[in-house]
Amino acid sequence: MTRATRITLEGPFLLYLGDKRNPLDVKTSRGLALFRPHDCLGELRQDTCPLTLGLPRMSVEQAAAAGAKALVLGVATSGGRLEDAMIPEALAALEAGLDIVSGLHQRLDADPRLRERAAALGRKLIDVRAAPADLKVGTGAPRAGRRLLTVGTDCAVGKMFTSLHLVAGMRERGLEARFRATGQTGLLIAGEGIVVDSVIADFISGAAEALSPAREDAGWDVIEGQGSLFNPSFAGVSLGLLHGAQPDALVLCHDPSRPHMRGLPHMPVPDIAACLEENLRCARLTSPSVEAVGISINGSALDPDQAAALRGQIEADLGLPCIDPAVTGVDPIVERIAARFA
Repeated sequence: MTRATRITLEGPFLLYLGDKRNPLDVKTSRGLALFRPHDCLGELRQDTCPLTLGLPRMSVEQAAAAGAKALVLGVATSGGRLEDAMIPEALAALEAGLDIVSGLHQRLDADPRLRERAAALGRKLIDVRAAPADLKVGTGAPRAGRRLLTVGTDCAVGKMFTSLHLVAGMRERGLEARFRATGQTGLLIAGEGIVVDSVIADFISGAAEALSPAREDAGWDVIEGQGSLFNPSFAGVSLGLLHGAQPDALVLCHDPSRPHMRGLPHMPVPDIAACLEENLRCARLTSPSVEAVGISINGSALDPDQAAALRGQIEADLGLPCIDPAVTGVDPIVERIAARFA
């Protein structure tokens, strides 16, 4: 039986920001700082980087002296490749006694400088994007258990953030719930999962089935969504997850400040109602009784009054609870789940 990838990341660690300027480009480092704060010792950033995680700024030598165990390359790069600016910092980290952890597509050991130095020093090069070798294609066969999948109007709109908060909220209410990671950040936070964008396309739905197998208790698997059906760059992985997750419930995530699909100025952000209906339509292939239980927005770029008004309008239009996890919490959606799936 295929099992989720498990990874043990020993803290504390130093989080790499480099020279990134877009907050979305450091979401892995930011996710670790938010959800594993006690393991985050400092941040490594260049003078030209305007971003901060609110952690002490450190060199690799300072972090090693303070007890850091690993440097986490928690940034997004073009094509998911190691950038030239990363190599000297990574080599210095190895020399200082740190392991290197990466969520990039390019494997760390593909760079001979890192491979040879890590071997000589006995340090680890840990790549998160590594799919299980024995995945099978999905079958769509009904399986026991309750599953919730977060979906989005676009990529990077808060699906992981919402999923983690939903798990916490469900547990507080007495519901059994576990987070099932499908991205590199989620896997680093949870310690296990399957990074689905490392999976061959034919096996994506099978990966979701393996990640959230049948369960006979009354508990929930909250599955982290990826991409968006309306983003042509990532719609394939979104559809594979919809089919393989076989969700009982969907939560749609949305960033109302986004002027267009991320990286695609020619593609408008879809209407929320239309996006939700398309996700439900596609999910019904393997889960005919799937239903929407709420909307989650990221209103951090809006005026608080404007964000509150938007949440109220969405609730009135769709008849579903609309929350912002960082502002309102997730109780309205949890209450709906408890009522609808008693």
